[in-house]
Amino acid sequence: MTRRRTPRRSVIRLTTGQDAHATHHPYPFQTPVLALDCGATTVLLTSDGPVTAADLAFAHQLAREAVRFARSIESRLRTPERAAA
Repeated sequence: MTRRRTPRRSVIRLTTGQDAHATHHPYPFQTPVLALDCGATTVLLTSDGPVTAADLAFAHQLAREAVRFARSIESRLRTPERAAA
């Protein structure tokens, strides 16, 4: 993880579980939306205005980090004593 240059203003913790899911909503005439639904809380990710190269770079970064997150979860499931820690 890289060190942030600007201080955080807020942190939102979304806990995954049986009810958590992510959904992509493509729209033909507006920017797409990624919905992260974690029980009582839903976070919508979309661009602010026309899609830019920065939006694409963020989407690729998000995808890479999601894959890394999934691999970490898989590793924990394969090693039960680490999952309980």
